[in-house]
Amino acid sequence: MIRRRDEMRLELKERMRDGEGTVSLLHLVEGSTMKNARLLSEVTIPPGASIGEHRHDAETEYYIILEGEGTVIDNGVPQTVHAGDVVITGDGASHSIKNTGAVPLKLLAVIITY
Repeated sequence: MIRRRDEMRLELKERMRDGEGTVSLLHLVEGSTMKNARLLSEVTIPPGASIGEHRHDAETEYYIILEGEGTVIDNGVPQTVHAGDVVITGDGASHSIKNTGAVPLKLLAVIITY
C-alpha cells in the first residue's frame, strides 16, 4: 500500500495541549489503521508556538526532529533540540516542546501503545 501525500489528512490544532499558537499535523497514517500505535504524523510548529506539557501512560511518544530548533521540557528539565535529535517520552513521563527558532520546527511524531 502507498499513501499519497495529497490524500493525507491535515489537522490544525489551536493551543495544542494548552500550548501557544497553531500547530499542524499531517497524518501520514491514520491511527485507527495501525496496530500497536496511535499516531504517525508530521508536525509543524511555527516560530513561537508550542505543544503544552502532557504525560504518556501505557505508551511511548517519539519526536524525530527534522528541521529547526526548539526547547523540550522533559520531565521538568529544559533541553534544546535540533534536526537529527530524537525525544523519547513514555512510562508516565511528561514533555512539552516549543519552537524557539526563526523557522518552522518540523518533526515526526510517533506514538507506540503497549
